[in-house]
Amino acid sequence: MRKWIRRSRATAAGLVAMASIGLLAGCSTSQGPAAPDNKITVWSQENLPPRMAATNRIIDRFEKETGIEVELVGVDEGQLPQLIMSAAAAGKLPDVIGAVPMGQVWQMYGNGLLDTDVSKQIVRSLGSSTFDANALRLTADEGTQLAVPSDAWLQLLVYRQDQLRQAGLPVPDTYDKLLKAAAALDGKGRDGISVATDPGDVFTQQSFENLALANGCRLVDAGGDVRLDSPECRRAFTTYDRLGRTYGAPGTQSVDSTRATYFAGKSSMIVWSSFLLDELAGLRDDALPSCDECKKDKEFLSRSSGIVTALSGPDGSEPAQFGEITSWAVTRTAETDASRKFIEYMMDKGYEDWFGMAPEGKIPVRSGTADDPERYQRAWRASEAGVDTRKPMNQVYSDALLDQLAHGVSNMKRWGITEGHGALVGATNGELPVPKAIGAMTSGQISPAQAAREADEEVTALQKSLQ
Repeated sequence: MRKWIRRSRATAAGLVAMASIGLLAGCSTSQGPAAPDNKITVWSQENLPPRMAATNRIIDRFEKETGIEVELVGVDEGQLPQLIMSAAAAGKLPDVIGAVPMGQVWQMYGNGLLDTDVSKQIVRSLGSSTFDANALRLTADEGTQLAVPSDAWLQLLVYRQDQLRQAGLPVPDTYDKLLKAAAALDGKGRDGISVATDPGDVFTQQSFENLALANGCRLVDAGGDVRLDSPECRRAFTTYDRLGRTYGAPGTQSVDSTRATYFAGKSSMIVWSSFLLDELAGLRDDALPSCDECKKDKEFLSRSSGIVTALSGPDGSEPAQFGEITSWAVTRTAETDASRKFIEYMMDKGYEDWFGMAPEGKIPVRSGTADDPERYQRAWRASEAGVDTRKPMNQVYSDALLDQLAHGVSNMKRWGITEGHGALVGATNGELPVPKAIGAMTSGQISPAQAAREADEEVTALQKSLQ
């Protein structure tokens, strides 16, 4: 019987990530692939009980078809650096890690812990043309395929289209339109927008990066120099400050409070991930919309909301948005043949059940097979979203919105990844210099210009510590 282990969140993930860097680099070159025994250990960051159960059901089929035994271990994203450090030091790395975000993939790659040859073989075997090209670019270092991209979620601007329409306002897809909408809809017991300001949560950085990318604000330039104090970034900090402090709710706003405010009808816009979509449609009992109209109609808010997937800033060259691609990673000590077969199965026969666990936040980056190029896109659109109530995505949301989400993967951009500084991205997600600056800024302790400067200095110091 496979073990089912769920880990708790580390309380100091950033410090652990930094502490692991030197240790991992020192112990990563002494071991090669494991001797074949037809047994592999798979860590998965999809560690919630329903998703672990769903993964186990896929694994049961895989074991019966292949004879390969799989031990599934659920781990928390915040604790993965510590677990990797301990496992590498003990010579007991897992064979495969699933649902790994890009920053962590790059950290493991920089520390020599990945077997990138196996990932390259898997992508070739499945057909590189069946993957979204941008997803492959974001999970590769030039010609080296670091991991096998699996699925994605997107950061969205969700807005009350009924309220904007009543006020005669256009879709808020630019800085100017967004600020005008926030100003016009702020008041009468309602905030113009809900955005995260929590200095201790990476969600704040994700929300800010979504806005910053739209204005051409980059973490580093092509030469690798930190650029958070650039004119483009200073404008992004200024805009975020106006949204969070002038038109948002007072006090520190978190991932939970921003959602609660929008769901209660107390704000007209919100920046949140696509994981919001099932809750927005009233499909999860512990996070139901609670606005006055929602009490009689659970789907009122989903019908009354519009979504912007890509924003434009005055200094940006094109619309852009933040998103995350999660991947299957093969460690350098893995039993390669069994690991390759397992990932190929999860990206083929088991793929629809994998992204079907939470289709609103697991947008497939493999659209289909060579024989049926749209197979997985069709399946995703018909996948049932929700927890306590389940409904097909295409019965809850329009084809136009689902098209936006699917195309969003192709338009996704990320700080530092395309410039080859993924390890720095992972480190900033641990140390949180940008959320700390935003928290101080939106609470009135420092100006937007100071926030940009302090974030720039902290990330620069972090970058030097990685060298």
